[in-house]
Amino acid sequence: MTATVTPIRRAATPSLDPIMQLVAADMNQVNGVILARMQSDVPLIPELAGHLIAGGGKRMRPMLTLACAKLLDYHGTRHHKLAATVEFIHTATLLHDDVVDQSGLRRGRRTANMIWGNAASVLVGDFLFSRSFELMVEDGSLRVLKILSNASAVIAEGEVNQLTAQRRIETSEERYLDIITAKTAVLFAAACRIAAVVAERDAAIEEALDQYGRYLGVAFQLVDDVIDYESDGATMGKDAGDDFRDGKVTLPVILAYARAGEEDRTFLREAIEGLRNDDEDLARATAILHATGALSDTAERARHYGRRAIDALAAFPNGQAKSALIEAVEFAVSRAF
Repeated sequence: MTATVTPIRRAATPSLDPIMQLVAADMNQVNGVILARMQSDVPLIPELAGHLIAGGGKRMRPMLTLACAKLLDYHGTRHHKLAATVEFIHTATLLHDDVVDQSGLRRGRRTANMIWGNAASVLVGDFLFSRSFELMVEDGSLRVLKILSNASAVIAEGEVNQLTAQRRIETSEERYLDIITAKTAVLFAAACRIAAVVAERDAAIEEALDQYGRYLGVAFQLVDDVIDYESDGATMGKDAGDDFRDGKVTLPVILAYARAGEEDRTFLREAIEGLRNDDEDLARATAILHATGALSDTAERARHYGRRAIDALAAFPNGQAKSALIEAVEFAVSRAF
């Protein structure tokens, strides 16, 4: 991508406050649905699910559903259950991801798999997926069911694609963008798109909101790629360098490997293959990513996709909802700075 994309920055630090304030009343309804539907006669299920759901996440995906409904001036209530559906899908994937990645921290807290074990985490994730499909069916729209069920399938495909690319330094940039589009951006896109369905808008509006969410999701993940090398556990809410130690070939690694000298390329290959993964190795890898411009260029790509997300909203009228959605993009991108 071009390196001349205009940075998305305001004089003040962007935040999620505008979108949170915009949807606060609706989120109370969504939280009620989440709390009610995560209950079970099996005590471990609400205990484990509640650990993650109450773990301090911003619930950005369901907020996007609600904010897009506001953008379309929708006054019904269908989006409450559907926003909860989106959050259940997301939470289920997090439970499964932490098992696959053997993660120890999420949002600054011990992961469910570290507390209750892998089997319990996988099974409760399955429970939440099942609850999400119950909510989709209750909505009664085959269009909504198609969008969210397809998103669930694509997310799983993305996770498998990432797993098969793990520790493969030759992973191409194109394949990596396919992976993050599937495992991250598709749920952002679906969360936005279903608002157009419940508001009974046409295909062009559906597509515009899909593009907004999709590009925002890609930008969000690219910033996460940078943060893994640039931040610390306290800031990120997960262990610093997790991607590095797990052998995940993210965009900064792909760019650095293509640009580095032979000695550094050998080091990066050994690191991704799991032969060099202590703290000193992480520091050296980070230095290489800085020296090759891989981190700054990944942040620039995030700005590029953020700009595309904002451009997707061009046809919508100005107002509080549009402004909040734009600032949500600016917030997502500014986390890298």
